[in-house]
Amino acid sequence: MRVEFENITVTLGGRDVVSDASVTADTGQVVGLVGPNGSGKSTLLRTLYRAVTPRQGAVRVNGQDVRSLTGRQTARTVAVMLQDAPTDFDLSVEETVMLGRAPHHPTFGRDTPEDLRVVDEAMAHTEITELADRMVATLSGGQRQRLMLARALAQQTPVLVLDEPSNHLDISHQHELMSTVRGLDGTVIAALHDLNLASQYCDSVVVLAASRVVAAGPPAEVFTPHLIRTTFGVDVRILGDTTEPVFAFRRLEQPG
Repeated sequence: MRVEFENITVTLGGRDVVSDASVTADTGQVVGLVGPNGSGKSTLLRTLYRAVTPRQGAVRVNGQDVRSLTGRQTARTVAVMLQDAPTDFDLSVEETVMLGRAPHHPTFGRDTPEDLRVVDEAMAHTEITELADRMVATLSGGQRQRLMLARALAQQTPVLVLDEPSNHLDISHQHELMSTVRGLDGTVIAALHDLNLASQYCDSVVVLAASRVVAAGPPAEVFTPHLIRTTFGVDVRILGDTTEPVFAFRRLEQPG
């Protein structure tokens, strides 16, 4: 599904935290939102899954304003993996992943063999099958991140939102998670801090700074030394080829 953020402005606490932002994610694309802390990445994502209402603009999925959808329709359209997974579930891992099937059930509906198949597949994808009977409160931060991805995958939506999906994950699992996401059929929009992950796994990136979109396009075109220096305040050396660059960063030299 095509996702369009059209001239989005979000005001919180009397301040515009997103200002006139327009972003498009075409069907099947992985789009990365990158930028310094406080640039508006997470807030922009929240307008897609209706956790925040923009003061101006609209978010459309296949041409339909998300504000016109019911809660159930939204949950069948957009799945969300947040950067900090809750730990207060009095549920097992498998039971938590099964929550992703709720939008597909009638009220008080029972779990079906198809639900069980989807949940098993989601846990296998995220390598948490052996944790199925563990209680969520006993998991490490990285295990909880993989659990939340499994729950989002079990939701089987055409749009997946990831807010800092690599948070708490070691390097190996960061790449495994992004590789899994890359292999999905749907549209993925992810807020990322790691420019190397964005370069390797995203079809396009959108750079936000001071609440505004300052650049958008393929990573190899957007991530120039000048943009990285002015947006993130670090110097960069670009390694590798021009289609999938790798970045080595260092602090800017401070004036004497």
